[in-house]
Amino acid sequence: MATLDIYWSFRSPYSHLAIDRLASIAESHDLKTNFRPVRPLAMREPDFFEKNRPQFLPYLLVDAFREGERLGVTIKPPRPDPISMNMATGKVDPAQPLMERVMALAIAAGQAGRGLEFARALSHRIWGGVENWDKGGAVAEAAREAGLELPALEDWARANASKVAETIAANEAEQLKHHWGVPLMVLDGEPFFGQDRVDALVWRLRQRGLQR
Repeated sequence: MATLDIYWSFRSPYSHLAIDRLASIAESHDLKTNFRPVRPLAMREPDFFEKNRPQFLPYLLVDAFREGERLGVTIKPPRPDPISMNMATGKVDPAQPLMERVMALAIAAGQAGRGLEFARALSHRIWGGVENWDKGGAVAEAAREAGLELPALEDWARANASKVAETIAANEAEQLKHHWGVPLMVLDGEPFFGQDRVDALVWRLRQRGLQR
């Protein structure tokens, strides 16, 4: 059986643009799918945005929302941003408690076999215009939508903090063997980087006879 590894970030607008299509591929094709969430680039390379060209972020935001319109995917600025940083200077805060919580829940969902489903549900809230998605019942609703219960995810994450850290580190190490960006899809060792390469992934699946 073919294996598809999906490297994905909750803070990446392009990951959000791809998540429904990736979930559809995983559901409808004869594949072993490994959903491997990674921390946002702002945490993996904290000085990335400070060092980058000033045009990078403004263009990214224009392009991501334009792509959402083109693809018919709802995408709005997250409120709050999962990452705490100064958008004017690109300086990232050392402490990232919100993203650390989200990542721990994602790894817990993965251990329950529902990582992709949980990421999809929570991404719809982070990028779907849900204000204060981190408070109230939004995260719990995302867990239930994925067939999980938030208290159980939280309990597992607390009891397995070292497993969470090890899994994230392993995901990021494997990602870097192919590319540093997300979304990154790796089909039996062949990488496809970017939400604009999902169609190329589907083409390859069909070429290999892995039909719906």
